Amino acid sequence: MLASIARVSHRHLDVDGVRVFYRESHPDRADAPVLLLLHGFPSASHQFRRLMDTLGARYRLIAPDYPGFGHTQAPPGFTYSFDRLADVTEGFVRRLGLTRFVMYMFDFGAPVGFRLAERHPEWIAGLVVQNGNAYREGLSDAARDFVALRPETPGAERTIRDLLTLDGTRGQYETGVPDPAVIAPDGWTLDQHFLDLPGRKEAQVALAFDYHSNVARYEIWQAWLRAHTPPTLIAWGRDDPFFPEPGARAYLRDVAGAELHLFPTGHFALETHLAEIAPLIAAFLDRTWGRSSGSRG
Repeated sequence: MLASIARVSHRHLDVDGVRVFYRESHPDRADAPVLLLLHGFPSASHQFRRLMDTLGARYRLIAPDYPGFGHTQAPPGFTYSFDRLADVTEGFVRRLGLTRFVMYMFDFGAPVGFRLAERHPEWIAGLVVQNGNAYREGLSDAARDFVALRPETPGAERTIRDLLTLDGTRGQYETGVPDPAVIAPDGWTLDQHFLDLPGRKEAQVALAFDYHSNVARYEIWQAWLRAHTPPTLIAWGRDDPFFPEPGARAYLRDVAGAELHLFPTGHFALETHLAEIAPLIAAFLDRTWGRSSGSRG
C-alpha cells in the first residue's frame, strides 16, 4: 500500500504591499502539528517540495518565499535587508493566523527565523535547524571573507555577482556531496531562473552586503536559546563549504537536550538525505507538539 501523499496548495497573501507566495500542505487532522519552513539562499519554497510530499499528509507544512526570491513579488523601492525579510515573514505569519509552530531554519532561514523568535518567543514550539548558522565558529574562511564584503570594497559587488551565476548556484548544491548524481538538477536550475529575473540580482547584492548584521546578532540569538531552551533538532550537512560542522555542534552549548545528527553531505542536505532527515523531523514534531502547551496554529 502506498504511503499517503500530501495535498499541497499554492497561494499568495498580501503583506504590506508584498505579494507573498507560499506552499501549504493539508493534513488529514485539523489539529496536526505546524511546521513553518524557512528557505535559504539562493533558493525558495520549492526546495521543500519533496519534504512536503513526504510529511504533508501528517503535518501542516507552510513554506513562504521571501521578497527577492521565488514567486514572491515585492513593490518597487522595497528595501532588501534581513530585518525587512523578517518583517514580511512576521506579517505573513499574522495574516495566516498562526500562533504556535515549529520552525525549520535553513541558511537564510536562520537569521529570518531568529528575528521572529526574538520578537515572538511565544510562537516557537521548537526548532529544526538544518545548516542554519548562529555561531562565529560556524563560519568557514570563505564565509568570513564573504561577510566582510562592503559596498566600498574594490571588487566586492563583482565577487557577489559571480556567486549568482549558474556555476555559482550549482556549486552550492554539489560542493561537499560525495555523489552529485543523487542531486536533481531541477533545484539549481529553478533557482537560477529566479535569480535571472529583473531586479533579483540587485536584491541579492543588497542582502549580501547586509549579512554582517546577522553575525552581529549571534550573541543575542545564543542568549535567546539559553533563556527559552526550545526543543531543538539539528540536522546538518557536515561538509557544508559555508557553515561547517562546528556551527552545528555549537548549538549544544546553549540548548540543553538538543538532538544533533550529522550527515556526509554539503549545504543542501535535504537534496541527498531526505530519507534520513524526514523521519527525524516527523518523530521530533510528534514529541514536541505533544508536550507543547497551547500548540495550535
